[in-house]
Amino acid sequence: MTGKLLVIGFGPGDYKHITERARNAIQESDIIIGYKTYVDLVKGLLSGQQIISTGMTEEVSRAQEAVKQAEQGKKVAVISSGDAGVYGMAGLVYEVLIEKGWKKDSGVEVEVIPGISAINSCAALLGAPVMHDACTISLSDHLTPWKLIEKRIEAAAQADFVIALYNPKSGRRTRQIVEAQQILLKYRSPATPVGLVKSAYRDSQNIVMTNLLDMLDHEIGMLTTVIIGNSSTFFYDDLMITPRGYQRKYTLNQAVQPLKPHQRLQKDAEPWALEQSDEFKPDGNEAVSLTAKGTPREFAEEALRMIEGGIEGFQHPFVNQPIQTIFELAVSTGVANKKFTPKQMVTLSEVVGEEGVMEYTQDHSIKLQILTSHPDEIVRKLEEANFLISPVGDVLTVKACDFCDGEKKDAIPYAEELHERLGGMELPKELKLGVNGCGMACYGAVKEDIGLVFRKGAFDLFLGAKTAGRTAHPGQIVAEGIAPDEIVGLVERIIQEYKEKAYPNERFYKFFKRVKRVQGFSYQDITPKIKIDAAVCGE
Repeated sequence: MTGKLLVIGFGPGDYKHITERARNAIQESDIIIGYKTYVDLVKGLLSGQQIISTGMTEEVSRAQEAVKQAEQGKKVAVISSGDAGVYGMAGLVYEVLIEKGWKKDSGVEVEVIPGISAINSCAALLGAPVMHDACTISLSDHLTPWKLIEKRIEAAAQADFVIALYNPKSGRRTRQIVEAQQILLKYRSPATPVGLVKSAYRDSQNIVMTNLLDMLDHEIGMLTTVIIGNSSTFFYDDLMITPRGYQRKYTLNQAVQPLKPHQRLQKDAEPWALEQSDEFKPDGNEAVSLTAKGTPREFAEEALRMIEGGIEGFQHPFVNQPIQTIFELAVSTGVANKKFTPKQMVTLSEVVGEEGVMEYTQDHSIKLQILTSHPDEIVRKLEEANFLISPVGDVLTVKACDFCDGEKKDAIPYAEELHERLGGMELPKELKLGVNGCGMACYGAVKEDIGLVFRKGAFDLFLGAKTAGRTAHPGQIVAEGIAPDEIVGLVERIIQEYKEKAYPNERFYKFFKRVKRVQGFSYQDITPKIKIDAAVCGE
């Protein structure tokens, strides 16, 4: 007979959360080996198999016995709650096999069957606390030195991970959870949300929502999983939620930042998911009055100052690591001007700094990502250096040629007016408006979503260029000889119709093709008529 080891994770313990493969593996086994409590949790699936159960700290002996029985030709199920590969039996079984010289191709067969780990099952009961980078740390020093565990807690706290603490406390191990809390309070706000879940999905299930400061006031034991939020985690209506991203971003064209939690997933999302209020409650009970009045942004910035400076009575500031805030914008030397001055280059270097990013774009501008908490100061310095400043993202960008270094200047005022009136307008998708000052169109206006070519004292209008892909094509010419005093209003109406009727993320050429007619101009299919194989990326 050929034996087999089935290393099974059966999830939190509720039968509904045991996978079909785990059920079948338990039922097809000759022997069940596991911690007594785990055996009791799956006894409803047993049908006369031999049971070998041991105590809490006898994992190694269980692994050795399982290997021994498998080598005698038995099909052995080694069971763990949660996932067998997360503080479970999978690693120990392999270690015992390796010590005996086991080889995958010639030794007993091993199948590891995954289950739902405690971090996942407990997170589901709490809401959505593990939506960003997270780690698991076992506080049991039975197999790991406590000094090493301390270092891991310290590193995770500094890095602002969401942390799931397994095996937090037992009858004999009581100091570890206390020391873990002390380490975390060096780097986390006392008000950091904490969820305590005991016996997830079992009859004795108990859920407590608390905070880092008060967590030890509640019962914590070996059957408890402790989930500690990061600096952006919040409570809402008895739910613990961590947003998917939490780097703060300032937007150039919004004086009041959006604040509601669910809006953080939208394109204009901001980190401070706060309702406008006059109070801040650091521990969920005692209200601390804020002096901020006015916009929600002012309120959020005052709250941030409190976070960085701490609240009187607490030994440590709320957050020791810096909270990075990104200010995104684009700068250029002008609509027509393409020449940078030495002062402008020095200014860019100063405002971006060592940690920021400068990226030259196809729009003849430089996109900046600046780490700052003072975007207004950045804007002031850039304006003093005579930069033209624009927002980035799904907005309208006006691109223009240099008008032969300003010699062909008749179209410049219209390009500048288009930028002033429409530049930075929020749209369903980014849109490029190109302007050329003569019929040569050497700056490629006809290759933009909307193209204007100034010729013989009037404008030719091109719509619907496909700017990328193997089927890229210029825009189709839809009108010639448009009077200069009509062009700005006409373009504005075209863009307004696109803004109102386009689908989210629908590029202008797709919109034009779908609706067939925009401001009286009809779509014509000018894509190549030959068959072109699809590219790997789908274009």
